[in-house]
Amino acid sequence: SQGEAKRLGLVGWVQNTSHGTVQGRIQGPAARVRELQEWLRKIGSPQSRISRAEFSNEKKITALEHKDFQILK
Repeated sequence: SQGEAKRLGLVGWVQNTSHGTVQGRIQGPAARVRELQEWLRKIGSPQSRISRAEFSNEKKITALEHKDFQILK
């Protein structure tokens, strides 16, 4: 997901949880965010198995709050 987010020019982070899920924050142009959401919903990382994808708390922002896209450990 990091490579795909960077390819789309998005910033933010993702993190694996102890429940076998992934959480994160994505910021950038709405159309590009939608592209990443579709990628996460249908394709994902090579070692991932996606059963469901939920996206919430969407809002417009005036400035990016992150400078790059990271995978947090």
